[in-house]
Amino acid sequence: MPITVTDEQIRADILHRLHRKKKWGKSHTSFDNLQKGVPSHLKGKYLGIGKELVKNGYLIAKPTHYGTEVSLNPEKRKEIIEAIRNYF
Repeated sequence: MPITVTDEQIRADILHRLHRKKKWGKSHTSFDNLQKGVPSHLKGKYLGIGKELVKNGYLIAKPTHYGTEVSLNPEKRKEIIEAIRNYF
């Protein structure tokens, strides 16, 4: 029986990974790193939800000449921590 992963769980996982690596504000990582270590059938979903998190203001996107970099938005710290605590 396959395990289903909800969008909320993926959101929390992305936020948790960035929080664990202390990627807040000016400390950022490549947008493509959001899908690293994820099963191949979920990689597209992770990137789609990553784009949604940028659109909703939870992640800050920084365009560079080598790709887009992202970090957690410090202004939404309480909401981000709450989302992480709901699943971890």
